[in-house]
Amino acid sequence: MLEVDTRRLLHWNVTGHPTAEWTLQQFRACITGESAHRFVVHDHDAVFSTAVDRAVGAMGLRVLKTPIAVPQANAYCERVLGTARRECVDWVIPLNERHLRRVLADWVPHDNQGRPHASLGPGIPDWRSLNGVGESTGHAIRADCRVVATPVLGGLHHEYRLEPVAA
Repeated sequence: MLEVDTRRLLHWNVTGHPTAEWTLQQFRACITGESAHRFVVHDHDAVFSTAVDRAVGAMGLRVLKTPIAVPQANAYCERVLGTARRECVDWVIPLNERHLRRVLADWVPHDNQGRPHASLGPGIPDWRSLNGVGESTGHAIRADCRVVATPVLGGLHHEYRLEPVAA
């Protein structure tokens, strides 16, 4: 279960045995009425029962179902799931559901705040997390800064940031 805005994962959860009840509980957890959600796009999986659609409709959202057997119709979800698979789960074999939750708990903040996104030219979604140092211009690093790498998922990925050089 994923809730995504344009570049950030806002809600995620995993289960080995998804049901309509579990799916509805995930919608209740992430649709608070405080955000500007208007639509829920989903496929024809059994976890999206008519009861789930009715409950989501009662939350003020319009349910849009993708055509059958057309994964391109849900491109945002397919893209984020593919990214999570390629960058995370393909390299770390989860031993159980608890382990997968721990892995994703490390990877999701990295995806939201530390991973470069090509659509940002290149950049990271939350560049304000650079702690006041500001963005680098082009490929030149300011003389009063240095690059610091922080390992993510035991070194599978790294987050890079600029840090002021001590005088």
